[in-house]
Amino acid sequence: MMRVESGYVFLKDVRFHAFHGVMPQERTVGADFLVSLRIGYDLSKAMASDEVEDTLNYAEVYQLVRQEMEQPSALLEHVAGRIVRTLLERFPMVTSVDLQLMKQNPPMGADCKGAGVELHLINDKTDG
Repeated sequence: MMRVESGYVFLKDVRFHAFHGVMPQERTVGADFLVSLRIGYDLSKAMASDEVEDTLNYAEVYQLVRQEMEQPSALLEHVAGRIVRTLLERFPMVTSVDLQLMKQNPPMGADCKGAGVELHLINDKTDG
């Protein structure tokens, strides 16, 4: 018998133009951001059923991320926290979230591809 040890739905390098940042120019002109997500959940039911209602729908995940990216924030940590909270509220079956949020060409005088935040969250459902 086959047992799924872990399973994930992911979005890789989804591009957004958004208005996050501390500098006034960042809030006015905006910048390009890349978001990558890997969301853990038990996908064994979807493997057997072939029914979209048994999966964590990545199109819906994208819409939730897009809504959060449209709300300007000073800190990328704040945006990342909102994305994770929204995902956990909508999809209680989520067991983990790996999120990377990168601002491309950040205004810091460095020649780099980007800068941002990355987090790994375990949804510990044993808390109260």
